Amino acid sequence: MNCWPGTVLALLATLGCAGASDLPAGANLTEEATVPVGPEPALVSFGSGDATLQGWLYKPEGEGPFPAVIYNHGSDKVPGWFPTLGQFWTARGYVLFVPHRRGHGRSPGDWIVDLQRKFRETEKDETRAQKHDIELHERANADVVAAVAWLKLQPFVNTNALIMSGISYGGIQTVLAAEKDLSVKAFIAFAPAAMSWQGNPLLRERLLQAVKNAQTPMFLLQATNDYNLGPSELLGKELERKGPPNRAKVYPAYGDPADHQAGHGGFAVRGSEIWGADVMKFLGAVLERGGGGR
Repeated sequence: MNCWPGTVLALLATLGCAGASDLPAGANLTEEATVPVGPEPALVSFGSGDATLQGWLYKPEGEGPFPAVIYNHGSDKVPGWFPTLGQFWTARGYVLFVPHRRGHGRSPGDWIVDLQRKFRETEKDETRAQKHDIELHERANADVVAAVAWLKLQPFVNTNALIMSGISYGGIQTVLAAEKDLSVKAFIAFAPAAMSWQGNPLLRERLLQAVKNAQTPMFLLQATNDYNLGPSELLGKELERKGPPNRAKVYPAYGDPADHQAGHGGFAVRGSEIWGADVMKFLGAVLERGGGGR
């Protein structure tokens, strides 16, 4: 199934296709209308285990094959289609694929946040609760692996230039995927677990283990007004120890310095004028040296 959301006027006419429920949390039609004109996304389906999941696919003009970015959304139940990122990546000749993991957007299943809450309603042992959170993230990572497998089969994708990125819970997914042999050439993690950092020490240890195990270059990014800079302090230190092209960078506050959400999701999704040049320089260094992957 293909479904094409557009700018404000098109959205008003096509909500029966894209659905109001596909709007990102906090998004509105006016915000969508400010996105620079670029390719519109197709709603596509892909298999993951016994489930059929869906996601949004942006493709530059032409036949390709194009380098491609798999973008892992955060914890929002309705993550939407990320038009600003679609414009950023396609303008640079990249396909952008935003797969919706189980329980998010149009993909069936239980929402991970609901599962976390329900478990904590009956489980009072904090260690078990933390371990359960990690188990849920590991389970969700199977959907990310399936999305990579689907993207590799598309004839317009250059399978020698696959990139993975993500924000928040999607940053967690990106870090976890980095230790797997997926033939992805670089990983770009925005604020992985920043909102969970203080409350789940076991998750911090798990992500540090994944960074240590990763054989592929990683770039970790945060803004100073994010919820917690622990990811840059702990995981970033390990990336620096591993050496270039691995890197971590903390940027000045994005938007209102007191607004953590602006420094978290806002920075990752709408801050490409700040981080874009660094990301492209990182990718240039990685791809020029043959990807640095397995």
